[in-house]
Amino acid sequence: MAQAAANDTGKKLIHIDISSDSVCPWCFVGKKNLDKAIASSKDQFDFEGVNKKEFYRSKFGSRSEQIVSRMTEVFRGLGLEYNMSGLTKEISKVSKVFYVKMELISFPICRGSTLDSHRLINFAGQQGLDKQHDLVEELFLGYFTQGKYIGDREFLVESARKVGVEGAAQFLENPENGLKEVNEELEKYSAGITGVPHFKINEKHQLSGGQPPEVFRKAFQVAASDST
Repeated sequence: MAQAAANDTGKKLIHIDISSDSVCPWCFVGKKNLDKAIASSKDQFDFEGVNKKEFYRSKFGSRSEQIVSRMTEVFRGLGLEYNMSGLTKEISKVSKVFYVKMELISFPICRGSTLDSHRLINFAGQQGLDKQHDLVEELFLGYFTQGKYIGDREFLVESARKVGVEGAAQFLENPENGLKEVNEELEKYSAGITGVPHFKINEKHQLSGGQPPEVFRKAFQVAASDST
């Protein structure tokens, strides 16, 4: 991955790797704030593609009610409505399990498997990081604000269609498609990470959680100064 360096425009390059989960509300908050930080920093830096590295986390458990209350407040601050139905819809059609490193473990709240969403996100990245970015946004919006079920194949395919990802339905039909790539990314990027979202800037500076835009902007400045 490229370190920060001056390019033809005279701006420093910033490269960002992100570890997140498609059913983690703080990952959505972190993404929205990162987008704001990037948009307000383009006059200072050039950003190489924001590369979405997805892996699976189970982290809520008995704290779910407290988290829902907090996330409702945070989403309202972003101008969004936090919709809880996305956590329970289709509960009778899925097992109460969650995927972590491709192994099944018990999980107290049924969210359904996020595996297909991660396979699809990886597939979108092969068609361009812009499409991958837009797909992640679409999945977050559907799951957290529209009550969509993250394991619903129709929802996944429609989300892909909206952002211009081609061949999603055919890709998802084979459960082996993308599985190797997701596993490889999981092993590579989850080492040493205890929670999501997690951001690595220029392979050196690390941030965790749904940081506000000003924290990201400061991290960009520090990362850029390291290359001088």
